[in-house]
Amino acid sequence: MTKWFNTAGPCQPDIHYTLPTSQRLPELKRLIEQRNYFVIHAPRQTGKTTAMLTLAQELTASGKYTAVMVSAEVGSPFPDQPEVAEQAILGAWREAARFWLPKELEPPVWPNALPGQRINAALTVWAETAVRPLVVFIDEIDSLQNQTLITVLRQLRDGFPRRPQSFPQCVALIGMRDVRDYKVASGGSDRLNTSSPFNIKVRSLTLSNFTFKDVSNLYEQHTQATGQIFTPEAIHHAYDLTQGQPWLVNALAKEVTEYLAEDVNIPITVDLINQAKDILIQRQDTHLDSLAERLREDRVKAIIQPMLAGEELPDVPNDDIRFLLDLGLCRYHPIRGLEIANPIYREVLPKVLAYTPIMSLGVIEPEWLSPSGELIPEKLLDLFLDFWRQHGEPLFKSTPYPEIAPHLVLMAFLHRVVNGGGSLEREYAIGSGRMDICLRYGDVVLGMELKVWKQGKPDPLPQGLVQLDKYLSGLNLDTGWLIIFDRRPDLPPISDRTTTEIALSPQGRNITVIRG
Repeated sequence: MTKWFNTAGPCQPDIHYTLPTSQRLPELKRLIEQRNYFVIHAPRQTGKTTAMLTLAQELTASGKYTAVMVSAEVGSPFPDQPEVAEQAILGAWREAARFWLPKELEPPVWPNALPGQRINAALTVWAETAVRPLVVFIDEIDSLQNQTLITVLRQLRDGFPRRPQSFPQCVALIGMRDVRDYKVASGGSDRLNTSSPFNIKVRSLTLSNFTFKDVSNLYEQHTQATGQIFTPEAIHHAYDLTQGQPWLVNALAKEVTEYLAEDVNIPITVDLINQAKDILIQRQDTHLDSLAERLREDRVKAIIQPMLAGEELPDVPNDDIRFLLDLGLCRYHPIRGLEIANPIYREVLPKVLAYTPIMSLGVIEPEWLSPSGELIPEKLLDLFLDFWRQHGEPLFKSTPYPEIAPHLVLMAFLHRVVNGGGSLEREYAIGSGRMDICLRYGDVVLGMELKVWKQGKPDPLPQGLVQLDKYLSGLNLDTGWLIIFDRRPDLPPISDRTTTEIALSPQGRNITVIRG
């Protein structure tokens, strides 16, 4: 049977290329044997549901356990009506058990029980009548909130001492976040901030991204099935762009194999991977869109905004940093520190934040192009200066991140430029004090650096020239732009203070300095 790369919902091994669960979560079977309860949390579309469905099937097929994957999601519409949520959840669990388990392993009729005790009672009677130890994986647990969430967690904790004879031998909670970050409306916080309602957990595990070897193995499955090869360089590049994020790994391959190079005689090259990357960023599928929604949350903004500006993080709670790590928006690098999780996200985030300014732009004639369609940097500079003097300040109000409003307005303009057939690449990091942008259009490559002049700080020009030298050296360029946004108070309007000059960098490059 033909197989495909999967980007929607759990993988089905008969039609999708997949990786063995044991490779990604090797310790789970030991935890189950030890009768432990645990949590698995990881960002959306990293393979949690696929992994746990597969593991449940393996455990049941072994003859040692009755193992099933169920979901709590149907209870989410009832955050403060636990009695209603319990009934919806138990109904969904019965259907899941009927579908996934042999008839002789299905649960008995759920007993009548008081509200707030129904899940405990159902798991008790199932464990007591089961011919094998019961293992239950509860997916989408963090879709529950408030009293419903607390009620479910407390029932699981209450039954824990009776395992395995009168309660499941193992229960795993599966979601995007760890227990302490589950949402409740109490105590002046929208988070639980504690594991106490489920303090019986022995471990909180996260599902890591694919390793380079995993990516190679996944792509090799396609080669073995079809004969179409991924060049070694293409595999390396796909891994570099995604850092092994499972949805991105599959999405790149799906775009290439099903659309860009449908003929299996065409080898998958770096150029095709890049084309697929650009399409994903432009299309902004649900996976990328769901990340974008998070950017407006205050605790996300408190970290992402200074990161995009290259500034030091303010004094943010440790839990907020862990939250961004759990979401998969950021990762921790032992040398570079906290950074955006992968180059594709690094492209998507600023573009999403610049969406309103992009939509707010009026007609801009592409006068930066020659009659033959080549970009003319000098003409682009003149047009940008005209745009900046006329529209820069008014568009600041359209950005969701006021501290980096100039950056976002500039990127809105540049996106209008590259929509004709170019691309933008961005680099930024905590504490660097800058954002670097590379504009590519045909054979023209333009490197630029963005810096902010704040009250009480010295002119960033000298430092900017040094930093831009290093960036341009990596791009093998002899010229570039240094754009200094002056955010000091009581300045003349941008239309009056926007100027340009040519400065010589320490390594002898001619740099166009734009102040505005």
